[in-house]
Amino acid sequence: QVQVVESGGGLVQPGGSLRLSCIVSGFTYPTYVMSWYRQAAGKERELVARLDIPGKYPSYGDFVKGRFTLSRDSTKNTFYLQMNTLKVEDTAMYYCNIRRPGWGDNYRGQGTQVTVSA
Repeated sequence: QVQVVESGGGLVQPGGSLRLSCIVSGFTYPTYVMSWYRQAAGKERELVARLDIPGKYPSYGDFVKGRFTLSRDSTKNTFYLQMNTLKVEDTAMYYCNIRRPGWGDNYRGQGTQVTVSA
């Protein structure tokens, strides 16, 4: 059974940092896509970052502008999203998504809330 569990969200002041974690279990394919998405209240979901496994170089949404870094610890089956210089507009629920395009495998966690407020 595949499980995707996010953690690390919270309340932070503008300019602060958070590190989100995504633990994946039960998913052992060698190639897949790992993504961080976010959805703010009343807004559409948007892609934050994406990594095509087994690649090593993530891609990011335009709004990231060098502030976020997606990384992976394959020994722990864990992905991270380091978020620096957070802005009020980064407030959203952040989701981790694992999928294999063309194979119908698509898994998402329950999300972790990030709130940026003074």
